[in-house]
Amino acid sequence: MGYYGGFYGFYFDPTYWLVIVGALLCILAQTRVSSTFHKYARVRSRSRMTGAQAAQRILELSGIYDVHVEYIKGELTDHYDPRAKVVRLSQSTYGSDSIAAIGVAAHECGHALQHNKGYAPLKIRTALVPAANIGSKLGIPIILLGVLFGMNQLFIQIGIWVFAVAVLFQIVTLPVEYNASSRALAMLGDYGLMENEETKGCRKVLNAAALTYVAAAASSILQLLRLILLFGNNSRRRD
Repeated sequence: MGYYGGFYGFYFDPTYWLVIVGALLCILAQTRVSSTFHKYARVRSRSRMTGAQAAQRILELSGIYDVHVEYIKGELTDHYDPRAKVVRLSQSTYGSDSIAAIGVAAHECGHALQHNKGYAPLKIRTALVPAANIGSKLGIPIILLGVLFGMNQLFIQIGIWVFAVAVLFQIVTLPVEYNASSRALAMLGDYGLMENEETKGCRKVLNAAALTYVAAAASSILQLLRLILLFGNNSRRRD
């Protein structure tokens, strides 16, 4: 009964509501960023600069000459690669002259500026990437192995700790993303690439995008809390 009870509890325990709440938060955040981006993707910037042109201009005015701007397939797949020193802009950003496109491009340049200035949270996040990838992929499977092997506490505890690294990555990501947006908005204004009214639109786009990271972090924390509550109780019962 202990084995089946533990296995049953892992899937149907009331703590599963924590996972459902986290999933709902992610869905709501993604819906918000999608609707906000598409709203301002229809508003052309007065400068008529594309996202790629704005990114190149921001990098030059910031004195960053060793970072390149490249096109990447997909929608909202924009990111800055600190190892390759490349700002990659998606289809909806690279060639678009919308307020949304320029805002996203400026945000990725904000990451490039963080890298250039040695921004500590970005260094920490970059260092955590390999371990976070392992934690997100293997944390739950290791816990499942522990369950299958008769609630083996060693496997379960290792799985929880491995998963916790992925959660830590999500938490560290928050200040990195908010700081990049703050830098982006400041550069757009200081470099005269946007007027005040346009910057307000950019702020809405970037704030909506930031909510996706908040939701992802909250979802991960809730998942970790569920694992601790579920298997912590199991451990105490065995003791």
